[in-house]
Amino acid sequence: MALRLVSPCLSPFTFTTVLDLVLAVVIGFRCISVVARHSDAVYESMDGFQCYVMLRKDAKIICRVRCSEPSIAINGIWDINEIIKQVYLPTGLSSTHIQPVSENMYQKEEWHTFMRFLKQYKKAALARIENCKLYIIPSSHDEEYGHAIVMYMHEDTIPRSHNHVKFDLRSVNDGLANRKVDKQDPRNSKFDNQDPSGSKVYNKDPPGSKIDSEGSPDCTSDQSLGNNKGSQSRDETCSRSGMSATLQNVPVPGKNYVSAHPSYLKTLGQTHSDWIFGAIAEFVDNSRDAKAAILDISIDMIYSNIAGKEIPMLAVVDDGSGMSHDEIMRMVSFGRKQPDTDDPNYIGRYGVGFKTGTMRLGRDALVLTQTTNTRSIAFLSQSLNEGKDIIEIPIITYSRKGQYMELDTNIQTEALSKANLNSMKEFSPFNEYFIGQKAGLFKRNGTGTQIYIWNLDEWGSTYSLEWVDGMSGGSSFHQGDIFLRSRRPRSRLGQMTREVPLDYSLRSYLEVIFLDPRMKINVQGSLVKSRPLARFLHKTSIENGSVAGKPVELILGQSQLDLEQGNCGIFLYWHGRLIEAYKRVGSMIHNGEKSHGIIGVIDVTSVMDDGSGRVWVHNNKQGFVDCEPYALLEDWLSKKADDYLDNNIDKVHVIKSGPRHKPDHEWVQCNKCRKWRILDADFDSKTLPQE
Repeated sequence: MALRLVSPCLSPFTFTTVLDLVLAVVIGFRCISVVARHSDAVYESMDGFQCYVMLRKDAKIICRVRCSEPSIAINGIWDINEIIKQVYLPTGLSSTHIQPVSENMYQKEEWHTFMRFLKQYKKAALARIENCKLYIIPSSHDEEYGHAIVMYMHEDTIPRSHNHVKFDLRSVNDGLANRKVDKQDPRNSKFDNQDPSGSKVYNKDPPGSKIDSEGSPDCTSDQSLGNNKGSQSRDETCSRSGMSATLQNVPVPGKNYVSAHPSYLKTLGQTHSDWIFGAIAEFVDNSRDAKAAILDISIDMIYSNIAGKEIPMLAVVDDGSGMSHDEIMRMVSFGRKQPDTDDPNYIGRYGVGFKTGTMRLGRDALVLTQTTNTRSIAFLSQSLNEGKDIIEIPIITYSRKGQYMELDTNIQTEALSKANLNSMKEFSPFNEYFIGQKAGLFKRNGTGTQIYIWNLDEWGSTYSLEWVDGMSGGSSFHQGDIFLRSRRPRSRLGQMTREVPLDYSLRSYLEVIFLDPRMKINVQGSLVKSRPLARFLHKTSIENGSVAGKPVELILGQSQLDLEQGNCGIFLYWHGRLIEAYKRVGSMIHNGEKSHGIIGVIDVTSVMDDGSGRVWVHNNKQGFVDCEPYALLEDWLSKKADDYLDNNIDKVHVIKSGPRHKPDHEWVQCNKCRKWRILDADFDSKTLPQE
């Protein structure tokens, strides 16, 4: 009888005698013991032809696995040191399988998380052992992740050119047969699972993975969104300079993906560099889009352990619909897909308002948002990201279980959530109790969003914003407000006066920010009395016409308040939101005194939206793009304004504070239903209470 023995260190031999068999067994065990002493760990034990290996990333254990190929499992530890796209795997690879053999629940969870990650983003994990490269990819047919494919090749057999050819992994039968795909195959032109925002954010990641601007892992760094434990390793094929591109070193035309350096947060803040109230307006827009009924804006002092003193913190709190986990992920993403439909009642469009607004107002911001069934906390911070190579944004999400909100482990692990909470506590004035106190503002089934911003923008040795708390009493002089410390008016063509309150008083700006105001807005605890301009004019004239083939309606009249302040011009609204104020046209530019008090109101939504998705509005929503429709609009407004001046002003002797500048109708807004009503002609509106 002949026996056949296979050893990982010996070639197969056939034995004809018992003595030969004993000698071979002794030699085999000696070889195995040498291998064990040579290995870095004890996971190289053999089970028949099966070998056990520990899979690690950044020195963190993922899972113990069983490998079917002893020749690549002699080293009992596989350290993953790179994540690459599957389409760039080398050609001519051999393949085998590995199966998870978890030692505890942690390894089981990490294995499933790691496999889901590779499968979702079509990635391969690269490990090197001596002279061999191993590429680990998930099985396309195993939804339970009971095994994975290992494709391998000895480095001395890989061509020096390192050419990479795209593979259609859908044709790989679990790694046993590979089929080359032409590089022009349209199926490989883009990756699946594209986020609607146009850029992905990945919050449930394997140890040490990082995020690029599409949400898929990238070789520039191991920092990840929502995980502050990643290392800062670099890869020789990548470069960084603010916004850095990751280049695949391939001879065929490749794709470049962009990752954001933390310095980009400062760049975002420059969007509203010329007027800081534009940053606050971004939050007001978001609250209106969320159908909020009440919005509170205030600045209060809060003690900071980091600063060792009280510091001011801006709070923006609404009772809108709130944001789900997916929605808040899109909000913190850098840009998003613009809406396909043009909703005239919706203001948000570019997906950058939250980031540009927060980073203009301060260095750090915490967002607490709640829907009917979820609650999420997000932390956008320059302080947290100092010294890092890619932006980290910790997020924690809870879901409703009965009457309680509990951590949603379907989105992130408890360990990751705890790490994110620790980051928030370390770099903010908040702790878990303070966050819980703020969450209590939502009440039991309430919804809404709270934004807190600190390390506010500075003006010299103090802050750019100055705030005054409201006081009890009916006089408007006792109303709380937030001011620009400089009190400087914005620059406008033909403007001579410096008394333009809406330029440096947040309360004055919010009085006229919406064409049809319905949302109750409080500033420093005092209600803002909305002032829809078209309802507060004297000698009103309505002019209808057409601009660029689109119908427009202009309301012109005289305003007592603006006459006294020496102001005039057109207020241009888009989607019901003020974009330009006091725009002087026609003779208003050069003949200001005659035009004082003349105000125009127009909604230019139809003119500035071309119907094909293009919008002629700056992304900070504080001006319009210089384009043909805007030039035609200026010409039309100039003609109508000059006609109004000729027909109404030159023939009338204007008396300052005279009865001629009383509005044509007295309007009042109901504090409960927010509707506007006309008062009787003999009713004195000054007798009405503040509320």
